[in-house]
Formats: sequence, C-alpha cells, structure tokens
Amino acid sequence: MAFSSSARNPIDPRNGSKNSFRLVGEIHVIVGPMFAGKTTALLRRVNLESNDGRNVVMIKSSKDTRYAVDAVVTHDGTKFPCWSLPDLSSFKQRFGEDAYEKVDVIGIDEAQFFGDLYEFCCNAADLDGKTVIVAGLDGDYLRKSFGSVLDIIPLADTVTKLTARCELCNRRAFFTFRKTNETETELIGGADMYMPVCRQHYVNGQSVNESATIVLESHKVSSDLILESALVAP
Repeated sequence: MAFSSSARNPIDPRNGSKNSFRLVGEIHVIVGPMFAGKTTALLRRVNLESNDGRNVVMIKSSKDTRYAVDAVVTHDGTKFPCWSLPDLSSFKQRFGEDAYEKVDVIGIDEAQFFGDLYEFCCNAADLDGKTVIVAGLDGDYLRKSFGSVLDIIPLADTVTKLTARCELCNRRAFFTFRKTNETETELIGGADMYMPVCRQHYVNGQSVNESATIVLESHKVSSDLILESALVAP
C-alpha cells in the first residue's frame, strides 16, 4: 500500500545540475518499552510525510497478529494499512521494483522481530535514498537488547526514546515487565502478559518473581521426594 507524491529531483550544490549525484536517505529510530506510544509516534510521522506529498509504505512483522494481519494498529485502535512480512529482504521483490522506486518513506513497526533490520535500513537509506522510520522495543522483559534495533543506532539520523507510565505508581516507566512465567524472548502479547513499570517496581517485581519461583521449585522437589518415598516404601 503506497500513497502518491511528486518525484524528487535533487540538485547538486556544486554545479546546480539535476540528478548528477546519488540522493541518500535518512534513518529515524523510535524505541521504548511496551505501551510507550511507539506505534502512535511512527504513524504520526508517516502521516505527516504522506500529507507532505511523499510516497509512504508501512511494514510490520508477520509474527504480530494481535490486532490485524494487514494493518499496523496502535493499542487505542488507530490503523494504517501495511505489508506483513517474515523478513525485510523480500520486500522489494514482493512490492515490485517499479513501485519500490517511487517510494520515499518506509515505516517499520515491531522492528525487533526482523533479523535483517540492519542490512535493510543501510541499503534503503544509503543506496536507495529512502527515509526509513523504525519503531521497536530496545529491550526485552529482562532488559537485554531485543533483536537488531540497537544495532541500527549508529546508522540513525535521530533516535527517540519514549517512556510509558508505570502501571503500579504512575511514574515514568522505562521497562517492560512480564506478568507470566514464560522465559522465551519472543512472546507476543498485550496487557494480559506485559505492563510498563518504573525502575523500582521492575526490580521489586523481579525479586518477587524469583522468590516465587524458588518457593514453587522447593515445593516441587518436596512433592517429588514424598512421591518417590511412597513408591519405594514396603
């Protein structure tokens, strides 16, 4: 899905001639915890570019099917049509070479799920002259780097770090706390699984989780020992 615009004709400042040098693009990165408004900020920027008459296209990971398959959707329900893809390297071919040439701006949502994010952004901005706007989690529920989002920081023209509101005290929230006991990094969910928290409640919450896990494990070991004793008793 793309929106029409007039073609850009770069002028070489050295001699004033058109198209005598390659136009390079830009990379803008929006990061933060869950529920910080990253997708809202991305859509706001993309809509501004579209209103300025530039061709825009949106991409999201096909792993994210929470709200819609063919649209980027904010937590409050705002939608924007998109391409849902398992990777970014296939976009140009699937979108079409001619259509791709006319695109000025590429928005990427849930960027942490794309393993080829660095290569795509580098090629799109440096070689193809596209403006790439990326939104994604900078850290997972363990506060470790998530996917390749942090890898593209050195490529970026701008980086915006958004914060949410701590669900427990309403202070600024920088981290994502997982409410469930699953340990895999990629566990897609919403408010049923995650909440934004401040540093204090993240640390306290992690301590509570670890204590609860130790207690549960000790109960499991005790139960196993009792069962084993019962099985071997004469």
